[in-house]
Amino acid sequence: MTLTVGGRVRLVTDLVLAGSVTLAEGSPAEKEAVAGSLALAAGVRGLVERVREPEQPPEVREYVRLKSLLDDYGPQMPPGSRGRLEEEVASLEAEWRAFRERAPRVTVRVRLDNGFVLDDVPGDLFTSDIADTPDTTSDTTPDTSG
Repeated sequence: MTLTVGGRVRLVTDLVLAGSVTLAEGSPAEKEAVAGSLALAAGVRGLVERVREPEQPPEVREYVRLKSLLDDYGPQMPPGSRGRLEEEVASLEAEWRAFRERAPRVTVRVRLDNGFVLDDVPGDLFTSDIADTPDTTSDTTPDTSG
């Protein structure tokens, strides 16, 4: 699932954040070490403020571009051109597979409805919040039968 900036999301698992706490700049509190923990329950909703995709090497970007071109226009291409494109795609496939196997993580910044902000957390901790999507499938016509 792809998370998008401005999209509503829901936390899919309980989280416990523990360790040292950094006070916000300009806080009147003293600059002493503060430690604590915070528990967030699964189901907490929020808004995606930033999505950070892993940087793709040039070979991977080229593979994706050429593969898309081949998938979309390959059947319409002259056989010679299609063959050259297939060879280029095949030559870049190893780089693409290696990149996918490393499974680089997408990180996000989410402002939760309770005011907390989770920054640089793995995107797979969240799922799209379909509960905030209007339900157009339900019948809202009042029952007048009787």
